[in-house]
Amino acid sequence: MQTTESLYNISINSLTGEPIDLSSFKGKKILFVNTASECGFTGQYEGLQKLYNTYQNKLVVIGVPCNQFGGQEPGSATEIQSFCKQNYGVTFLMTEKVDVKGSNQHPLYAWLTKKELNGKKNSSVKWNFQKYLIDEEGNYIDYFYSITKPNSSKITKLL
Repeated sequence: MQTTESLYNISINSLTGEPIDLSSFKGKKILFVNTASECGFTGQYEGLQKLYNTYQNKLVVIGVPCNQFGGQEPGSATEIQSFCKQNYGVTFLMTEKVDVKGSNQHPLYAWLTKKELNGKKNSSVKWNFQKYLIDEEGNYIDYFYSITKPNSSKITKLL
């Protein structure tokens, strides 16, 4: 099924406020992950960094901070960036803090969760560290709940 909207047309800013051009990642898979600094799954930052280090020639990991689940990402952009670097050595791209569900849902997450936009599947973001994998042409592949570790074969076999 054809997607009705291109992922590459969606605008989102980095954690430092710079616009991110998603189309610059054409030719690589993208793994979007909604993140939080005070979550039971926060340790997955380490696995995400390892995944990024291992597959960076063909994979872009993008962390998307969100404070909608248990208020577990209360920090400012500067605090989030500092936390990720100091505790987990994060070098992969992090976006601005956004809503991943509800009436203020960011257009990126509307695309990721609505079949009429991504052409493949409806889903809802259940908790922090849910992962969405996109192929080299910007097509939706699949999503993985928080309990799926970044280095899980469910994800790596698709890379």
